[in-house]
Amino acid sequence: MSIRIAVSVLALTLLPLAGSISAQAEDSADKAKAVKDDGGKYLDADGNPTYKIENGTVDWYTFSGYRRYHSDCHVCHGQDGMGSTYAPALANSLKTIDYPTFLSIVAQGRKNTANGKENVMPAFGDNKNVYCYLDDLYVYLRARADGAAPRGRPPKHEDKPQAAKDAEKSCMGG
Repeated sequence: MSIRIAVSVLALTLLPLAGSISAQAEDSADKAKAVKDDGGKYLDADGNPTYKIENGTVDWYTFSGYRRYHSDCHVCHGQDGMGSTYAPALANSLKTIDYPTFLSIVAQGRKNTANGKENVMPAFGDNKNVYCYLDDLYVYLRARADGAAPRGRPPKHEDKPQAAKDAEKSCMGG
């Protein structure tokens, strides 16, 4: 089974569990509150990955998401998720896109032909440099969308948890 198919199946499985998009937009910062620590990965009340930022120190996954975003996504979507003339501001998009939708778009891609203009988000479901870090990217962009993470490289971050090391090794095949 290809990585793209696996991510698509996961996204479709989680989609019915997602709350309404408008409800998420209204109180996204409250919904993003970390209520569970799963070995250094923080989860919100719905079980979705989220950020934890205290006293200027970001969790590992937010920091990793920053690094991965600026490695693979900023070329089209602009620095710090702020958008460009080429692609939308993901810091705004994550205010209305839930976790399963995010997974689906990144894995499968998306084509938008609104306003007589065609925009294409390529599929990254087969790119391990993106796929293996989907949660990290989501967490970073969620923090940017909520205004919890400022622009630029986070100055301080938690250490990389063993669970992140193990997941990375397993996904990257190392």
